[in-house]
Amino acid sequence: MARSIFILYSLSRRRVSDQLRSMFFIPTALALTTSLFILFYISSTSNLFTPHPHRPSQSRHHFLQNPDGVSSKVKNLQTPIESQTQSSLDFDSLGRNLGGVDDHGKTAVNEIIFHDQDIFKQDYLKMNKSFKIFMYPHNKNDPFANILLPVDFEPEGNYASESFFKKTLNNSHFLTKDPAKADLFYLPFSIARLRHDPRVGIDGIQDFIKDYIYNVSHYYPYWNRTGGADHFYVSCHSIGRVAINKAEEIKLNAIQVVCSSSYFQSAYVPHKDASLPQIWPRVDDDPPRITSSQRKKLAFFAGSINSPVRQKLVETWQNDTTMSVHAGHLNTSYEEALQDSKFCLHVKGFEVNTARIGDALYHGCVPVIIANHYDLPFADILNWKSFSLVIATLDIPLLQRILRGLSDDEYASLHKNVLEVRKHFRWHVTPVDYDAFYMVMYELWLRRSSIRVPLS
Repeated sequence: MARSIFILYSLSRRRVSDQLRSMFFIPTALALTTSLFILFYISSTSNLFTPHPHRPSQSRHHFLQNPDGVSSKVKNLQTPIESQTQSSLDFDSLGRNLGGVDDHGKTAVNEIIFHDQDIFKQDYLKMNKSFKIFMYPHNKNDPFANILLPVDFEPEGNYASESFFKKTLNNSHFLTKDPAKADLFYLPFSIARLRHDPRVGIDGIQDFIKDYIYNVSHYYPYWNRTGGADHFYVSCHSIGRVAINKAEEIKLNAIQVVCSSSYFQSAYVPHKDASLPQIWPRVDDDPPRITSSQRKKLAFFAGSINSPVRQKLVETWQNDTTMSVHAGHLNTSYEEALQDSKFCLHVKGFEVNTARIGDALYHGCVPVIIANHYDLPFADILNWKSFSLVIATLDIPLLQRILRGLSDDEYASLHKNVLEVRKHFRWHVTPVDYDAFYMVMYELWLRRSSIRVPLS
């Protein structure tokens, strides 16, 4: 009896021991296997383990050629806008340049202003000839006409981009009254004006937009056939990213053309949505052409300290004599400070966007963008590294070293491209080819569907 008990005890102990070994061995083996896979992936896709040899820049001569059958200047098209001015875009004058910053604080060589200017030129012609948008109609007797109709004055202020787009589109050849011809459908509510309407205000915006989508989807057949995927709205106010919280289908399906275009925000969906440049309007003024040699300060920033990023910038550089970094507003001329500086800092505040990029470009100052996760305006079209520096917020202590690391020729190339590209960041009462209005229209044209869903 005792022997039997001993045998049973020995067997059960061995069985438990085997189970314990297997419980330890299997997770350990899986962990080791996973680690090996991770190391293999990193070694095959990164230059972390092996030095990356310098490769000579490849020739991009084909970018500097006019494609067959495409004129170097876009001809003026028949539009309802009379006396439309024509600005040529001299692609052939665009040279090589630089503007990126690598892991060692050195600039990285880049090519030209456009990612592919041949494709842009051809697509721009097609867009100008064929692109059509249907704007949901409203009349002056509508109780919310101030929200839904274009303004009858020249837009101004920090959020003018939103009103400029609607006002210009309303008078353009892109607008159609025939929904069957429309590539996209415009939801014309103004979030900035909703924000300041005492009948709605901050607390009522979400319900207003929810009700508007309900009405559109019940009185018209166009929303329901695509779930809103061929619809868009335009907003420059920062409250826009929460204004759609009760209309989830807008966030998921519709195209959002917004100034607060951050990869970090769940409300913004890159590639589906588009970034709208926040531009302070200067419609009648000719931009200054101050040479780089006339700019005495290395860098300039002034603004409210409403984010940890700005706080870090001011703490690090406000006492530096080569840079002009200020907390709050200046007592002297803001425009003169922009014109006196080689680099102008766009630093994230409450949102990733401010009007400082537009200010810098207008005054011929090279923008330095310190705003992580910012989906920059017209990034589908323009190579931002050719006319600006994009610096991670963690590199603020290295800011002076990075800026001084540029040679005179390298800065001159950036500055030259700033003067070339700033035409794309201006609004005009009567739009001019390649200005901000046409660039936003091109972004929308890229996001249209090539397949028209028929009405059932």
